[in-house]
Amino acid sequence: MELRYLASFLAVAEELHFGRAAKRLHMAQPPLSQQIRQLEKELGVQLFERNTRSVRLTSAGQAFVDPVRRTLEDLDVATRAVKAAGRGEYGRVTIGFAGASSHQSLPLLTRAVRAAHPALELVLKGQTYANVALAHVADGSLDLGFVRLPITKPGVEARVIDEEEMVVAVPSDNPLARADRIALEDLAGESFVSFPANAGSSVREATVQACEAAGFTPHVVQEAPDSYTILALVAAGVGVTLTLTSCQHIQQTGLVYRPLAGPGVRMQAALAWRRDNPSAALRTVLAIAEEALPTPVRR
Repeated sequence: MELRYLASFLAVAEELHFGRAAKRLHMAQPPLSQQIRQLEKELGVQLFERNTRSVRLTSAGQAFVDPVRRTLEDLDVATRAVKAAGRGEYGRVTIGFAGASSHQSLPLLTRAVRAAHPALELVLKGQTYANVALAHVADGSLDLGFVRLPITKPGVEARVIDEEEMVVAVPSDNPLARADRIALEDLAGESFVSFPANAGSSVREATVQACEAAGFTPHVVQEAPDSYTILALVAAGVGVTLTLTSCQHIQQTGLVYRPLAGPGVRMQAALAWRRDNPSAALRTVLAIAEEALPTPVRR
C-alpha cells in the first residue's frame, strides 16, 4: 500500500469532495479517483459512497480515518526527526570528562548545547584521567573527550580550549608555605602525593617530567585516584603535590597553593574527537564549543 494513497484517502475523507481534495493535493481529479479505487481494491472494501451530488464515507471508511491520520502524523514526526538529525539538531553525543579540572569547562559547553538544541542528548561519562578519556575517544566508545595535550592516538583531532599552569600545593605548616613562589628545585627533598603511575594521569606524567627537568625524581610516598583525595592528603601533612590552577577551587584547612618560580609549567586542555566520526550531532556540538569554549590567545 502506497503512502500517497493514504494521503489521498484522508484528503477526500476530510473534504468529502473529490474536486476540493484534488486541489488540496495539487493534482488533477482523475488520478485522485484512480488512487482511491486502487486503495479500495487493495483493501477489498468500499471506502466512499459517491454519486454526482455527494461523497460520503462508508462504515469501513469511517473506521479507516483515525488510523490513517495517526499513521501520517507519525510519518511526519519521523520525517522531521530524521531531517533534524541530519542537520545535527537531534541525536546523542557521549562526552568523557576527567577530574576536578573539568568543573568549569564542562558546564559551559553543556548549557550552551542545551540552549541551542534542546533535542540533542548529551551523555556525560566521568573518566578517571584525561588520558583514559583520550583512549576511549580513539576506540570510538566516546564521541568527544576533555583531554590534555599532547595527543598520542592516531586518527584523533583536538582543539585547545584552555591553558593552565601547574602550581604547588603544600601543607600550611611546611616552611615552603611562607614563600610567595616555590622553585621546583626546592621540592627535591619533599615527599610527594600524586596520582597512580601508569594509570593514564597526564598530571602525574607532567609532574615527573618537570621534576626530572629540575634535576630530581619526585619521591612519591602515597598515591590517590583523584585531586580531592590528593589535596586532602596534602592538607593532612602527608606530602606536597603539583596540581593545576583549575583545581584551586578545592579548599582544605591546612592547605596552601603557591605558584612555581621561574618560567613555570603549562598544560593545555583540549577537546578531542575521532576524525572519521560521522555523527552530525557531534559536528553541531563542536560548532557550539567554538563559541562556548574558544581557543585562548597563546601567551
